[in-house]
Amino acid sequence: MTLATATNEHLANISNTLVYSSMAVYTLAFFAYIAEWIFGSRSKVARTAAALTSGAEAATPAVTVKSAGGTAVLERPQVVTRSAAGARNVPDGPGAHGGDEQGDLYGRIAVSLTVVAWAVETAGVVARALSVQRAPWGNMYEFSVTFSTVAVTVYLAFLLARKDIRWLGLPLVTTVLLDLGLAVTVLYTASDQLVPALHSYWLYIHVSTAILCGAIFYVGAVGTLLYLFKDSYENKLAGGGRPGSFATSVMERLPSSASLDKFSYRVNAAVFPLWTFTIIAGAIWAGDAWGRYWGWDPKETWAFITWVAYACYLHARATAGWKGRKAAYIALIAFACFLFNYYGVNIFVSGKHSYAGV
Repeated sequence: MTLATATNEHLANISNTLVYSSMAVYTLAFFAYIAEWIFGSRSKVARTAAALTSGAEAATPAVTVKSAGGTAVLERPQVVTRSAAGARNVPDGPGAHGGDEQGDLYGRIAVSLTVVAWAVETAGVVARALSVQRAPWGNMYEFSVTFSTVAVTVYLAFLLARKDIRWLGLPLVTTVLLDLGLAVTVLYTASDQLVPALHSYWLYIHVSTAILCGAIFYVGAVGTLLYLFKDSYENKLAGGGRPGSFATSVMERLPSSASLDKFSYRVNAAVFPLWTFTIIAGAIWAGDAWGRYWGWDPKETWAFITWVAYACYLHARATAGWKGRKAAYIALIAFACFLFNYYGVNIFVSGKHSYAGV
């Protein structure tokens, strides 16, 4: 065994250790996010019910936190108007902490742990890259680890930009743990060099943009799913129904359905041009590697299907009668196409994009 080989194996072992370590820290962050939701005080149903049933514009309530010495203003949710038909003024919820000081403390701890886990996982990705001396996304294991890292990067970037999306923390960390668990148990592939067709600078361009698009599409999908739940909750209140205590506790803390709908649309619309570029870059790479730009390979086909699905979603958003829930269903179908393109095609379908086992 040469010194270079021994060094690469050592770096690969370090990478594996760092990935497992990040999973441990993500687990702590997961419990901290759970604590934020549990210890955060429940919002008042009457506030949203009044906003839904009143024809007048709802006042913006100040959210206060409880402390031994009195009260302190934590944040002031913005009143927004639903974009769907039958508009009604609904205030955004205060967040997972529910306006409670203890809940907010657990939320801040959760974010801090998420940052630590992200830093450790990023170091693991870098160590993997050094061990193989190439971009660390040559197989599904490397892609999955890098994907989860980028997804957390997008979340933290939103927080750094002072966007109030801490409600995304719990579903994000849960998904990251599932993704990493699948990567280290089912998808793991030892460090190895790439087949000749992948030795190209397009590996850095095409695959990196695909990972970034997937991470942002994921954020949009979570926002869309929560929008559907929140819209159903608001509709039930507007119709005089009484949601259960658990649904009330969760839904009252989330942004309004209008805010969630707008957030998801902006995220998906912003990344759609980059996904278009990803497909074009892949076609150019295919021309260099295989002598043809497009051959309806399963990976190419499903990438195009995903593009069409998101194009339909964006068109639906601009079409009268298709805004709101109908468009949201199309967005979720589009993200399901992206997931199948990654997991389903790679695992169950053979094609020119099948490399290194999984």
